[in-house]
Amino acid sequence: MRRRRIAVPEQSVGHAGATRTGGIATDWRDRYSGRLAITDSLVLVWAVFGAQFAWLGADSEAMGFSGSRVDIGVSYTVVSILIVLIWMGALAAYGTRGYRVVGSGTQEYKLIADATIRVFGLVAIVAFLIKLDLARGYVLISLPLGLVVLLFSRWLWRQWLNVKRSQNEFVSKVVLVGTPSSSALIARELARVPTAGYVVVGACVPDDDPSETLPGIDVPVIGTFDSALSALRVTGADTLVITSADELSPDRVRQLSWGLEPGRQHLVVVPSLVDIGGPRLHTRPVAGLPLIHVETPRYEGRKQFAKRALDLLGAAGIIVVLSPLLLIVTLLVKLGSRGPILFRQERVGINGSTFEMLKFRSMVVDAEDRLKALEAEMDRDAGNSVMFKMKDDPRITAVGKFLRRFSIDELPQLFNVLGGSMSLVGPRPPLVREMNQYARHVHRRFLVKPGLTGLWQVSGRSNLSWEETVRLDLYYVENWSLAGDIIILWRTVKAVFARDGAY
Repeated sequence: MRRRRIAVPEQSVGHAGATRTGGIATDWRDRYSGRLAITDSLVLVWAVFGAQFAWLGADSEAMGFSGSRVDIGVSYTVVSILIVLIWMGALAAYGTRGYRVVGSGTQEYKLIADATIRVFGLVAIVAFLIKLDLARGYVLISLPLGLVVLLFSRWLWRQWLNVKRSQNEFVSKVVLVGTPSSSALIARELARVPTAGYVVVGACVPDDDPSETLPGIDVPVIGTFDSALSALRVTGADTLVITSADELSPDRVRQLSWGLEPGRQHLVVVPSLVDIGGPRLHTRPVAGLPLIHVETPRYEGRKQFAKRALDLLGAAGIIVVLSPLLLIVTLLVKLGSRGPILFRQERVGINGSTFEMLKFRSMVVDAEDRLKALEAEMDRDAGNSVMFKMKDDPRITAVGKFLRRFSIDELPQLFNVLGGSMSLVGPRPPLVREMNQYARHVHRRFLVKPGLTGLWQVSGRSNLSWEETVRLDLYYVENWSLAGDIIILWRTVKAVFARDGAY
């Protein structure tokens, strides 16, 4: 049996692990958390003391206990300092600066909002119980202003972190342990999301596997299961990811975890689950077993009510704000070419029911009649076999090219949203002929309403293959949340101006 020796991969990953300052090891996680703490404190001091001076002015320096027989005065400045300290403590206690939540996903923002709301709930309860004449300005100004600026500052830090990670800084260097096929799958998924901060530097596979690299991806095989800990030391990696546990006994996994350096090296076990959102996963230790509970997705109750409320308020607000643009586009379409202003097309919606989707007409009147002649020229090289996609579609009018470039032709679907046949965020509404070509599992897209925008629109749109489009739509259906919808709407604005994949 041939055994490979540990070798350092040729590619280098800079600034990935710990650096030393004055002889003390400093991990990138600690450095980044420290920077977040500094900006958080500056934001909170600005929000709390700004509320104090805006609401009370510079002369109001003391308040008292209502109804108290003893004349006790408390400085507003002292209260402001206490609120800042409690707020900072809550952000730390809720783990808002933990390396497991920063950089990607929505959990960081959710924890910040939760900690902030609880702090001001606590302040209000304490003020009520001791009858403290606490100025309402703290709640009316500090809470919303501080929360918004906190979230914005974290978003700015995330953009900075994404740039650094694209340069292989502030990342975790990963050694994969498992079969070549499972390791290759995980390596491809991690490479697909570089903002997650995991850079694979090598893999350890079973003893009898002769591979020099993982199949389909340029990741070197640098050792076997027995040499996994040595591979960590040689490559300078800080994270060991077990991609398949079938070949590794529980005792062997435990031995690997015991061999890691506490606080600097980390063990990650990948379960046989893909495209499952974090909120649906719950880990529960039972008899020493880390059981992972996966909640079944639900499309009812308060979450559905909240989604409908967002649709109504959002669509109505957008229509009001963009009403001048809608009038201008109406005139351009009418004067640009012969035909109706709106294009009406039957699409498939929730539970497989059909509805009439509205768009500004961007094609010539006989576009549907000319479709069959063009289907032979559709972009099948992009991996598409269901949706018709053509970059230079000759049926598009001059005005239509501009409308499609900025997705303005989709705006009439806001009225579909108001009517209830569509949602602001959801899977793409397919044509009936497209639905007839769906594999059985793809029909799960119809468990929720189709959307004006969605994951596929903000992830490449027409540049995506059919398989990738389906994967994104099904991921949304399985894991949708109100916070996720808001983030997709925000990303949609950026995608519209980027114009990538819009044709």
